[in-house]
Amino acid sequence: MRVATWNVNSIRTRVGRVVDWMVREDIDVLGMQEIKCKPEQFPAEAFEDAGYELAIHGLNQWNGVAFASRLPIEDPATSFEGMPGFLKGAEGPDQPLEARALGVTVNDVRLWSLYVPNGRSLDDPHYAYKLNWLTQLKHATARWLAERPHQPLALMGDWNVAPLDSDVWPTWPFEGATHTSAPERAAFNAFETIGLTDVVRPLIPTGYTYWDYQQLRFPRDEGMRIDFILGSQPFADLVTDASIHRDERKGDAPSDHVPVVVDLDLEVEDEDRPMIF
Repeated sequence: MRVATWNVNSIRTRVGRVVDWMVREDIDVLGMQEIKCKPEQFPAEAFEDAGYELAIHGLNQWNGVAFASRLPIEDPATSFEGMPGFLKGAEGPDQPLEARALGVTVNDVRLWSLYVPNGRSLDDPHYAYKLNWLTQLKHATARWLAERPHQPLALMGDWNVAPLDSDVWPTWPFEGATHTSAPERAAFNAFETIGLTDVVRPLIPTGYTYWDYQQLRFPRDEGMRIDFILGSQPFADLVTDASIHRDERKGDAPSDHVPVVVDLDLEVEDEDRPMIF
């Protein structure tokens, strides 16, 4: 089973590109982030014509997460226990939840598509929100692992954290910058302490997954590695290969992120499905 994650940065803008890539690369399950639309606005027909069913969680033109799968999607969840909300200028525990998390089960594998808050700047309330969001996700994940220790589990998506210095270009302004601050890295690394591992890095030690549209970042290869697939041990045991599809940052109207893919040693029922090229 081939599983992928991709921050598509507006699915309505890039639907043709995304579906063509899924068919060409024989993707069974894709977790998407930043779909930037409500479910009723999602271009579902193109996916369905290519043989994919969908689970979609979007509230407005910001954020939003989704899954496309050739296999049946079960047990969708649009938040995790303890997930914090955010509203600029608001305080207190009852702020509205954003569309940043979607969990599904496919072929007995539990998958989460996650769009971790950006943080904006170290002195912005969004930064505290980001750290709290990651902490609550870690607590929820620890409960999932305890409740179902043998079920393969993966958290995948745009984490908005570069955990290693090598995950950003050499002249990255570390001082005062988000994505590389010590608290963000500690929050990311805390997932390892509860039993998750980055299943891609052992196979692909270096390589970026994001390049800003500004200042010729891509031609200069001034990128960041911020898109990850963190898996439980049962999930990691299934991984046979991984790839970062850098070429998807090229061409007309690309996303600023590229897909990250893992191959799992799981049988997928072979069915005749419509294909588009």
